[in-house]
Amino acid sequence: MSYEPPIHWNDYEDIALKLHERFGDEFTESNIYRIRFTDLLEWVLEIEGFAGTREESNEGHLEMIQSSWVYEWRDNQKK
Repeated sequence: MSYEPPIHWNDYEDIALKLHERFGDEFTESNIYRIRFTDLLEWVLEIEGFAGTREESNEGHLEMIQSSWVYEWRDNQKK
């Protein structure tokens, strides 16, 4: 059994990877940027191993997660 360290708010790439694994190509680049932060917040809090709290979230974290998710999506389009 492998151990994965907990994921925190500033682990943007890890969060983006988990979101891409969950949603795949369901969201394209333009769709990702249109996701409401209220929805994004809930999805992040549902990630297995996520150790952050709702109270620790802020707009800056959510914007960075969105951007990282777009980069993750783009990387997967090249494969």
